[in-house]
Amino acid sequence: MAEYNAMQTVKRRFFAMRNGIVADTLRRTMPEYKMVFGLNIPQIADIARETGISRALAEELWADRRTRESMLMAPMIFPIEELDAPTAGRMMDEVVTPEVADILCHRLLRHHPDARCLAMERVASPDDLVRYTAFRLLFNLLPDRAEEVKPFAEAEFSSACPLTRALTRALLEEIDFLSEE
Repeated sequence: MAEYNAMQTVKRRFFAMRNGIVADTLRRTMPEYKMVFGLNIPQIADIARETGISRALAEELWADRRTRESMLMAPMIFPIEELDAPTAGRMMDEVVTPEVADILCHRLLRHHPDARCLAMERVASPDDLVRYTAFRLLFNLLPDRAEEVKPFAEAEFSSACPLTRALTRALLEEIDFLSEE
């Protein structure tokens, strides 16, 4: 019987659960990826749970920027206690789609003790996707320091960047809601 390394095992699981119809749709809307299996987030999370926590595998999956599911699974298996600020910052800067930013921020970065600083360092980035990731992370950190975040969110919202507009609108609405409580 053939022996497979961890990456091969994960890829075989992706292949076994692939959804061709979803993959075709995603492939048309996400040209960033060469390979899309069409898995949904709960399916990827199931594979991540079965795989277990592993920094080496998470880094290998993260480096596979051509495969959607690899980039989505990496933050799910990266050990939080091994995440240092330089690695977290590098990951924020390497995000390839808003979907990856959402999973990265929710599953991993929000647990980092320097998450707010990492986000605040990037709210003025010239890169729209890096700013999106920064604001997504700040959203995950609410209600702490909502008033500190508000002027940055207002400035981004008024910039009318198509990528960040809906996110910063929702962030501002949440900040307003929290200030009413």
